[in-house]
Order: sequence, then structure tokens, then C-alpha cells
Amino acid sequence: MSLFSVNSQALEADFSGLLDLRLGHSHGQDSYVSGGQGKLQHSPGTDLSLGQAGLISDLTLTDQVNLIGVLNGFSDEDKSRLGLSELYFRYRGLPSETGFRQGLKVGLSYPAISLENRARAWSTPNTLTPSTMNSWIGEELRATGLEYTAEWLGKFRDKSYDLKLNGTVFFNNDTAGTMLSWHGWTQSSRQTVLGETLEIPYFPALDNALSAQARDSDPFHEEDNRPGYMVSLELNLERRRQLQLGYYDSNTNPYSETNGQYGWHTKFLFAGINWPIDRNWSLQGQIMSGDTLMQSPQRIDVVNNRFQSAYLSLGWKSGKKRLNARIEEFSVTDRDTTPLDNNNEYGKALTLSYRYQLARQWFMLGELSWLDSHRPARMYQGIAVDQVERLSLLGVRYYF
Repeated sequence: MSLFSVNSQALEADFSGLLDLRLGHSHGQDSYVSGGQGKLQHSPGTDLSLGQAGLISDLTLTDQVNLIGVLNGFSDEDKSRLGLSELYFRYRGLPSETGFRQGLKVGLSYPAISLENRARAWSTPNTLTPSTMNSWIGEELRATGLEYTAEWLGKFRDKSYDLKLNGTVFFNNDTAGTMLSWHGWTQSSRQTVLGETLEIPYFPALDNALSAQARDSDPFHEEDNRPGYMVSLELNLERRRQLQLGYYDSNTNPYSETNGQYGWHTKFLFAGINWPIDRNWSLQGQIMSGDTLMQSPQRIDVVNNRFQSAYLSLGWKSGKKRLNARIEEFSVTDRDTTPLDNNNEYGKALTLSYRYQLARQWFMLGELSWLDSHRPARMYQGIAVDQVERLSLLGVRYYF
């Protein structure tokens, strides 16, 4: 539903969005958001925060071309951010007589990976916090470039399925892998906005082998003027059942550096499933597995990590109520020999969520998260390597 529309001859502007306010209590370590070794968005204690304030502007240029901008704001850990998270032109063609349809995006947008973040302004409709996998996408991955989609719609061919092929070419994302390596997997609904930099937690190699590394990472940095790419395939079956398979490659020169921002060659496979079981129960899951590499100018590995993350979510819905249970497992395997920079990590998480629809546009959500992780890099800050962290959240959302 749009809040309001503005018409001027052939142009039409629609505005929509959401407001998300939260009361949370966290137990564990200082949050990664402020450079700590915690895995959660909030440091220990109780606080009231702005989970998200999103405004979407949709300007219709022609029947098939739109200009879409997404403005997002967040406030937590004594840090407030307001800025663009997406801005792109979208072309959506009409299907042919055989059901073939083409689409195009040009600009800044999320790569088409997440099955959780499908609500307005890349929010999660059923939970307050996405999985570790999609939390990382919100923090470090953004495609500035061109996305092409080709769809084959089954109803035009008397078939019970649709098929979608996606191909993306992008720039300005050459540091992706930095935060995944140096603070590891995290759980957060934060989305990095254009121009924002990310604080790197301290580890001794920053004073030695990595002394040239900037203390903040710029996720929108372009280092080598080489395009990255992503390809994916979606199979949509009856009753909104969906299967997904894809490959992402930043294609970055890993031995290049400018003003403390290094190029990271990050690549991964991903797969997912959305599977309604019956009218009440549904199953969703995704898995990601890949590598990230950063080298010295002499092409010696400085950071060489293997990473994996997977989640499985079971949902139950009846009337205005929805329950969701999500389990996760994640890891980083350090394969280089750089001293005083141990990136190894292993963890698992459980998240229980409840959503109740108060009115047509109002929702109340409650969430309990438990995250158990082993990360040797914590010893650099005098913290126990093994940590169990917990977060309780109560949120109110208004969609307009």
C-alpha cells in the first residue's frame, strides 16, 4: 500500500516504507557494530533503538520503466545512520505469447540472494533479525551495475512451474570479505548505507603485517575497475514453492590496495528452498559456501579464508499469528600463515520469533536469539574464546 502518490502527466511517484522500533536486552560481548567481539547487533544491557526507518520512492517513467530509491535509517550502539541503500532503474517487460519475459536493473541494489529479506526496504517480514548469512549480505554485499533477468512463465505453456535466470555484472564492492574475516559471522538487521564505513575490531596484525590497512572498511570501494558477476537460477513451483541455485564472484584483484582499502577476491556458491508444507506450515532454508582472499603486492596470501553458513527455518501461521524457529551453523577456516591474525571460527544459533498482526499495517514482534561461537581472535582483546550470547527483542512495525 502506498502512503500517497503524485501524478504529473506521464510521471507517477509512489512512496511507501516502514517504521520499526525495538526494545532489546542483550547478554554477551560488546557488539561488532562498535568494534567489539560480540556477534549480536546490541552490546550487553537494555536499550530502545530504531531497528529501521525505510522510505521507498517509486517513480514510474513509462509503463515498463521505474526509478526506485530506498532511504534507510538505523540507530543503535550510539550510532545513527541515514542514507541510500538502493537506487536503480528497473525495466520489467511484458510476457510474450510463449510466456517469455525479460527484466533489467541498472544502479545500486542488493544481489538477488536472500530469501528472508523480501519485505519493504529489504526487511524481513517474519522475524526481527535475519540469519547470519543474510546479515552479512546486508553489511558487505551491494551490486552497482546491471542485473538482467529472463523468465519463462509456465501458465503460457500449460506448465506447472516458472523458471527465472538471473545474470548480474557489478562494480564498487571490492572489499567484500573484510568484515566476514575480521569480525566473523554476525546477526543483525542493520543495512550498510551508501558512504558508510565499517569499524574493524582490533587484532595485533594491524600493528604489524597489516599496518597499511585502514581501521574502517569501505564496502562500496572499487579497487581494480574489474567487474564482478553473479548468476542464479530460480525454479518456482505450484503453491509458491521455490528452489534457488547461484554463484557469486567479485573477480577482484586480491593484491591491490589504495588508501588502506585492499581488494578481496570473494566467491561463493549459494542455494535455497522455500517450501509451504500446507496452509499453516512452511519450511525455508539457505546455504552459502565460498572463499575470500587478500594478498600482499608480492602476491603472498595475507588472508585466505574458507567460509560457510546455513540456516533452516520452520514457520507456522494461523490467522493473525505466526511462529518461526530458525537454526543455523556457520564457520570460517583460516588457511593463511599471517601471524597475530587468526580468523578461525565456528558457531551455531537458534532464533525463535513471534509475530502478531495488530491491524492492517501494524505488527508486533517478539524474538529470542541464542548464539554459541568459538573464535580464537577474541584472545587478542583478553576475552574468552568461547562465548554464548543471548538477545531478547520486542518490536513494533508499521508498514505504509
